[in-house]
Amino acid sequence: MLNLFLQEGQQEVVEGLEAESTEKTLSIMELLMNGGLGGQIIIAVLFVLLFVAVYIYFERLFAIKASSKVDRNFMNQIRDHVASGNIQAAKVLCAQQNTPVSRLTEKGISRIGSPLEDINTAIENAGKLEVYKLEKNVSVLATIAGAAPMIGFLGTVIGMVLAFHQLATSSGQAEMGSLAEGIYTAMTTTVAGLIVGIVAYIGYNYLVVKTDKVVHQMEATAVDFLDLLNEPAE
Repeated sequence: MLNLFLQEGQQEVVEGLEAESTEKTLSIMELLMNGGLGGQIIIAVLFVLLFVAVYIYFERLFAIKASSKVDRNFMNQIRDHVASGNIQAAKVLCAQQNTPVSRLTEKGISRIGSPLEDINTAIENAGKLEVYKLEKNVSVLATIAGAAPMIGFLGTVIGMVLAFHQLATSSGQAEMGSLAEGIYTAMTTTVAGLIVGIVAYIGYNYLVVKTDKVVHQMEATAVDFLDLLNEPAE
């Protein structure tokens, strides 16, 4: 009989521990959805910002990679065509490449016969346009990187205000368990905001580095082309 009571007591303790562990277990989805209407709206906004950030990152990444592909023999072929006076063939070659470097070169070729200063100005203006195309929507990533943490913090502040409002309206008799639950649920918006902000910030800086490489590539090509035009005069 004593063993039976002991076994029943152990079973009750085990069931109590399992119930306690079950109560303390909370999935991420439940954590996100238990923040009330205000918290859910903030989380929804952050998810939209995350989707926009990821879309812009990959769209710009593929565009920049495509723009950075230049044939190593491109300038040598341009030099041969210009030296032989076959300007049309040089323009056709630039059109076939269809990259920022080839478009800058084509702009310079179309100005052959004009003073070097005018050719240089035309290439610089075309270069600014190409840089603008490369940086299209990249600034949105920077905006998301700065705005997402603040939006997340706004959700936390709203949750904290509601939690303390509950405490105030209950004359200090609110259950600490429900109060603590409201606080840590509200803080999930800050975590979500920081995650979105970090993703957008890393993506933005990586795209800036890749864009700078293409810009340096265009600058080197412009210098090579102007040197090519100076060769006959030497």
